[in-house]
Amino acid sequence: MSRSSPHPIQLQSMGPQDALPPLSPPPPPTPAIQNPSSNPWASQCGPPPWGLSCLLALQHILVLASLLCASHLLLLQSLPPGELSYSPAQLLASSLFSCGVSTTLQIWIGSRLPLVQAPSLEFLVPALVLTSQKLPLAIQTPGNSSLVLRLCGGPGCHGPGLWNTSLREVSGAVVVSGLLQGTLGLLGGPGYLFSHCGPLVLAPSLVVAGFSAHREVALFCSTHWGLALLLILLMVVCSQHLGSCQLRPCPWRPASNSFPHIPVPVFRLLSVLMPVACVWIISALLGLRIISPELSTSPDVPWVWLPHPAEWDWPLLTPRALAAGISMALAASTSSLGCYALCGRLLQLPSPPPHACSRGLSLEGLGSVLAGLLGSPMGTASSFPNVGTVSLIQAGSRRVVHLVGLLCIGLGLSPRLAQLLTAIPLPVFGGVLGVTQAVVLSTGFSSFHLADIDSGRNVFIVGFSIFMALLLPRWLREAPVLLTTGWSPLDVLLRSLLTEPIFLAGLLGFLLENTIPGTRLERGLGQGLPSPFAAQEGRLPQKFREKAAKEYELPFPIHNLRPYIPQPLRCLCPLPEDPGNEEGGPSEPGETADLLPGFGEQCPESRRELGSQ
Repeated sequence: MSRSSPHPIQLQSMGPQDALPPLSPPPPPTPAIQNPSSNPWASQCGPPPWGLSCLLALQHILVLASLLCASHLLLLQSLPPGELSYSPAQLLASSLFSCGVSTTLQIWIGSRLPLVQAPSLEFLVPALVLTSQKLPLAIQTPGNSSLVLRLCGGPGCHGPGLWNTSLREVSGAVVVSGLLQGTLGLLGGPGYLFSHCGPLVLAPSLVVAGFSAHREVALFCSTHWGLALLLILLMVVCSQHLGSCQLRPCPWRPASNSFPHIPVPVFRLLSVLMPVACVWIISALLGLRIISPELSTSPDVPWVWLPHPAEWDWPLLTPRALAAGISMALAASTSSLGCYALCGRLLQLPSPPPHACSRGLSLEGLGSVLAGLLGSPMGTASSFPNVGTVSLIQAGSRRVVHLVGLLCIGLGLSPRLAQLLTAIPLPVFGGVLGVTQAVVLSTGFSSFHLADIDSGRNVFIVGFSIFMALLLPRWLREAPVLLTTGWSPLDVLLRSLLTEPIFLAGLLGFLLENTIPGTRLERGLGQGLPSPFAAQEGRLPQKFREKAAKEYELPFPIHNLRPYIPQPLRCLCPLPEDPGNEEGGPSEPGETADLLPGFGEQCPESRRELGSQ
């Protein structure tokens, strides 16, 4: 084991194409090449080996499983035991299948960023609102949570048979959400709005996104605080204290051009997988079986199962489902746009262009439609915890996310294998979500420096957006009288939207940022570039900006079909006069298989050799 020098480690994204320099203050005329010994892993300049890629993909699967089981568990806890006409493992399998399909499409022809698609918590709030109006519920608050719902046992409560109808209605809302999100993406609306979102819009949204899951994290950690704190401690030690420790893979094997001995920061790259494995083993040795009975299944779950529409019943479309679907679409779109901006910044790329945002949201909508038709009560959206994992391990790769998509599809075809995810102790879910959400929160705070935070205008926008986005949902949850207009669909819409913290933060920030007068430099839109991180992008050389813009282009075979795309859908494609298309034309598939910001120019030969492994 070797330990690198104590300078900060730049976020690395591993891939075979040309690279971008780290975003930092303007360098001297001749940029200094970093000492290879100080950061050997960065100098590899190639995609991660297949073995390491599989481990990183499994790590993302664990993070996705935490979000998947958390969202489904909070919804299923309101159901009476044994009332489902199908196994919860099949419900998880259908969600995993739709997540895998959506992730694969997102990497191929979507935003092209290494983003994992998962059932976002933005789908949970409208689902709870929709089901809570169906049955009178008694709200219980074990631990630190106020989201745990139990059936009302008093007189006048409805029978449990209505819950099957409620889940069908939630699936209908997911379908409506996907159709609306896909339509908005095809029309190019999200991409146009994203170009008007400066740091004062995106940063409060990221801060609120990090804060918004604290009740769910506390709920799962409270099942066993000892295991949860141990997991959090191990993740912090591996990612931060041991993050610069390097290990040489296969030291017994002689080095060669095809197998160089490049030290790998194993503790940092596997700072989620290793702590989860350790805590899981410790809980098994201590005989602690802390799992949810709602997700436990009978042993007759099939090994092989093909998800298809109307497996149990068709989704139920009602006016209330339409209202909840509108809320899901708006909240999920706001969350996904924040994920795009955050992932692009972490990978040291320019802000996603409008066409990439529109394509990404369109395919997310397609994934939600598929999830709803398969009977899932949760849609698909870009996962903040998985983006937090990219920041935590300081590495991101399209190859890894491709493997995540394939693994999700494989788990979706086998409910028995998907059932293994329910055997993970609940404190592990809480610890994983706690650390990854904390990273998202910190990246939101770090984005404030892009604007003039000393300006009184900006101080008001930031404080008002964050405080009101956290206050309104809390007030509506604890209000003695529910918000009632006399028309049930409107009640569902208002209660859903006003209890979505990310949507409220994005909406308030967008309105205040674009209505309160301020200079472009004050708003963080310097250099005359209308993009969220233009101040940073303006410091990059033109050559690197052009190459980075190609990362968002369509893959090579589809890029040639651009002249045949109908005019109304041209918003999904880069324009011919875009800077990314001026030099070199479209990239070959091998050149954009992965992302590599940093150090690619230093070792082109070794990059080609390693990329072929």
